[in-house]
Amino acid sequence: MRGEKEKQEEKNEEKTGSQELIRELGLLTAGNSFQSDYQYINIIGCIEGHTTLPSDNKTTKYEHLIPQLVMVEENPEIKGLLLILNTVGGDVEAGLALAELIASLSKPTVTLVIGGGHSIGIPLAVSADYSFVARTATMTMHPIRTSGTLITADATFAYMRKTQERVVDFIVEHSHASREEVETKMNQTGNMSNDVGTVLFGPDAVKMGLIDEIGGLSRALEKLRELAENNGNREAKKGRNKKKNMENNG
Repeated sequence: MRGEKEKQEEKNEEKTGSQELIRELGLLTAGNSFQSDYQYINIIGCIEGHTTLPSDNKTTKYEHLIPQLVMVEENPEIKGLLLILNTVGGDVEAGLALAELIASLSKPTVTLVIGGGHSIGIPLAVSADYSFVARTATMTMHPIRTSGTLITADATFAYMRKTQERVVDFIVEHSHASREEVETKMNQTGNMSNDVGTVLFGPDAVKMGLIDEIGGLSRALEKLRELAENNGNREAKKGRNKKKNMENNG
């Protein structure tokens, strides 16, 4: 039999490992330490893509989240995933990559936007089976931007339009918002003093069908457990979205 000292050392190592996950990745892992069947992941600050941001930026690194999403799919002990977002947006391709992975999970998923879910954070917010937003949270919809050198050639602008279409397509496919309203709010002038686009508060996002419901942590967890008990809801939502998209696209 192992001595009490060895058992205590093992507990301390487990606690240290959990604290390290929280500090570095904003991650709680389902397991005996937390007595949970669900995975919880934070997406905060700026979503960092192929370029490393300055050290004074609070970032979510997409290369950290990809293996965690794979683990959610592969681990039979995990019944569902809750993503909590408070992000200013960031790298478009990295954000879309994460959103596509979340949308492709076979297990139930729920998102909760607190504080803000701006820019490329919107596809992430709508990528789950069901989405929540805090009443005081905001979500900024605007056209995609570019940084660095811009080559003023037709091919460059055509690529940017295509990238914009990718973002719009994903939002429309995974929410109940219409394409016309999404594009109108993205390109609206006059709503923001120094930019093009629209700032949506929680109730606005629900009213336009972007987010499913106003709610907080307890409601999001309740919904995740409900979906886990009836995993068929995922396919039902996919069917509703597919039908809606066909109607919207004529």
